Amino acid sequence: QVQLVESGGGLVQAGGSLRLSCAASGRTFSSYDMAWFRQAPGNERERVATSSWRGGTTYYADSVKGRFTISRANAKNTVTVDLQMNNLKPEDTAVYYCAARMMGARMFEYWGQGTQVTVSS
Repeated sequence: QVQLVESGGGLVQAGGSLRLSCAASGRTFSSYDMAWFRQAPGNERERVATSSWRGGTTYYADSVKGRFTISRANAKNTVTVDLQMNNLKPEDTAVYYCAARMMGARMFEYWGQGTQVTVSS
């Protein structure tokens, strides 16, 4: 059974920090690109950051560069992907989703349930 379980969301003041975590299990997720997306009300879903299955980071959205850091830890049966978010802004308010795609695939196949991040001004 595939599971992507996010945690770490919450309410924070502008300028503060949060750390999101995603635990992925049920597949060999060490062979998957892992990513964080977000969606604010009325907006399209936006990819925030991607961690390549090869290791290293492949992508950050311009809006979060220098403030957010994605990291991953590959264990035998679980991959954990964290998103450290610093200097948060009200426009970072959204539901954040963890997602996974097989190496070489275009589409992200597996998704978590999402975690709410709210940044107050």
